[in-house]
Amino acid sequence: MNEKKKALYRAREKRVLDAIALRTPDHVPVTVSFYFFPARYYGCSFQDMMYDEDKLFDLNVEITREFEPDLAQSPFGTILPGSLLDVLDYKQMQWPGGQLGPDVPFQFVEGEYMKAEEYDHFLSDPMDFVVRKYWPRIYGSLQGCGNFPPFQNATTYMSTGLFSVFGSPEMQSILDTLKKAGREAKRTGVYAHRFDKRLQDEGFFLQSGGVTQAPFDMLGDFLRGTKGMMLDMFRRPDAVIKACEKLLPMEIERGVTSARRSGGKFVFIPLHKGLDGFMSPQQFDKFYWPTLRDVIIGLVNEGLIPYVFWEGKCTSRLEAIKDIPAGKAIYRFEATDMMKAKDILGDRVCIRGNVPISLLATGTPEEVKAYCKNLIDYAGKNGGFIMDAAAHVTEAKPENLRAMFDFTKEYGAYS
Repeated sequence: MNEKKKALYRAREKRVLDAIALRTPDHVPVTVSFYFFPARYYGCSFQDMMYDEDKLFDLNVEITREFEPDLAQSPFGTILPGSLLDVLDYKQMQWPGGQLGPDVPFQFVEGEYMKAEEYDHFLSDPMDFVVRKYWPRIYGSLQGCGNFPPFQNATTYMSTGLFSVFGSPEMQSILDTLKKAGREAKRTGVYAHRFDKRLQDEGFFLQSGGVTQAPFDMLGDFLRGTKGMMLDMFRRPDAVIKACEKLLPMEIERGVTSARRSGGKFVFIPLHKGLDGFMSPQQFDKFYWPTLRDVIIGLVNEGLIPYVFWEGKCTSRLEAIKDIPAGKAIYRFEATDMMKAKDILGDRVCIRGNVPISLLATGTPEEVKAYCKNLIDYAGKNGGFIMDAAAHVTEAKPENLRAMFDFTKEYGAYS
């Protein structure tokens, strides 16, 4: 990295870290999550980006150079490799080039992958449940894992005979699948490491690090499903709370481990089921916030920066979610009232967002500038604010995205 690039890197790093620490930077930092926008911008398919890692790498380097965000983002980890999903025959997602057309963005397939009567199994031995019950339901290539003997039975030398199961043709096929999946995942990891180094060498500060989830969302998104969780809060509330508490240390460890592995300090926490409209404020305080707060504090205690994405609206939660260490995290908001967020959270946490995707996709550059001006004038007052879109910008008009970046850099300067 030459001296000019080093200076750019240090300036961007300071700008972002000042905003997070609730200090006033030189100007409002600006960033977006590009996702499949580079495919539309440079004229390739979404399928290309999921199956050609060289193209995914090159196009995201180019789009970062083009828009010069203060906080750059890697596509690896958010756009999963189609080759790995194919090997696993993954059932919880549909993706371009898989079950969908070449230019249809990937979709999560929610389901009841843990039955209501299986709480006890999950609570008594989560790993045994995951491998013998959960994996066969979400990975078509690993359905035979249901034939493993219970893991708790393999604890002494007298249990070594249990390993004979791995000699069966079915288990040999599973082992082959795991080896193939391991090779694909490792290859993607190499690309991710190269991407981070390339952008750093070019003077970009990266939002690199790890990922984890709120325990309630892990339970609701991936195991019980939305319907299951809505019923469970009424029919088996104690089991829900116990499951969230069981998941709590796992989610902290997942965030810490993935961040340490990448070498970054940010830990992404996308939120789904704790928002306005899904549960009442009382349910939020009882089921959702206690373990999410503990995840955030646990990551802060490890010297990491929780980056919490409140998808949807959470205006009614603002007073509750203020209870975290000051100047240590980012709250990104999709549709929350940003003025109220600034009023309530301004002395506690850096807020980020929330230029509407509908505006970026259908509005004009002047309308985008007007929206950004209001955000800068109020949410950006005295720092503690990062300009961002409400969600990923796959459908944005290029001229609107350009207006958002240019206007923020020009108008968002602090005197």
